[in-house]
Amino acid sequence: MEPPEPSEPRVVLSARGLRRDFAGFVAVRNVDLDLYHGNIHALIGPNGAGKTTVFNLLTKFLPPTSGRIELLGHDITRTSPAKVARMGLVRSFQISAVFPHLSVLDNVRVALQRPGGLSVQFWRSLSALDRLTPRAEELLRSVGLDDAKNRPAADLSYGRKRVLEIATTLALDPKMLLLDEPMAGMGHEDVRTVSDIIRSVAKERAVLMVEHNLTVVADLCDWITVMQRGEILAAGDYATVSRDERVRIAYMGTADE
Repeated sequence: MEPPEPSEPRVVLSARGLRRDFAGFVAVRNVDLDLYHGNIHALIGPNGAGKTTVFNLLTKFLPPTSGRIELLGHDITRTSPAKVARMGLVRSFQISAVFPHLSVLDNVRVALQRPGGLSVQFWRSLSALDRLTPRAEELLRSVGLDDAKNRPAADLSYGRKRVLEIATTLALDPKMLLLDEPMAGMGHEDVRTVSDIIRSVAKERAVLMVEHNLTVVADLCDWITVMQRGEILAAGDYATVSRDERVRIAYMGTADE
């Protein structure tokens, strides 16, 4: 079953036949994915299903044993992680990665160096980044952090630190955004806030997320791929995969335990 086609379908990231072996153990086997502009795609499954390995393959932290990956029509199967990031594929990690002792604004200004052509100037004082301030402030407004721009990032709540991380990834102007458990450890209010932000940023890019909160997945995601033992078990919208008995046995049936 194929994902629903948007009015102007555009595949941003495509994977075919992905496989990854570790010393004779097959962690990922024959995985196909198509990720569309303007869509939020969830990768779910029980622990050990292979979700993180797929993430690492797509972002080039691991080379595939076999298979092919394309970003915007370009073969990136053997491309370095740094180069694919410059091409527009950006990943945020499960653990928040911000500079805690810099202000919220300066975190975003530092992230803006590369698209602004200033990456070689990282050693210079932050005052050298003043021309990046308007764009940084725009990004903070877009994620609701403009009221905290002068506060040290360390002073933010856990949920707002994750929001800041999203702002710093958006500073790289990604075409494809991969989010590794963006709701992990959050309370209900933060989950709602981050869900709204992801929904908003997905209007202009493709989003792939690993997420264990099935309420979030049901509410937020256009398409869901369910993995088990390194292979795709099912794919479809939430209504479709939630009715699949194999999925219920493998994952959803234990979600409330």
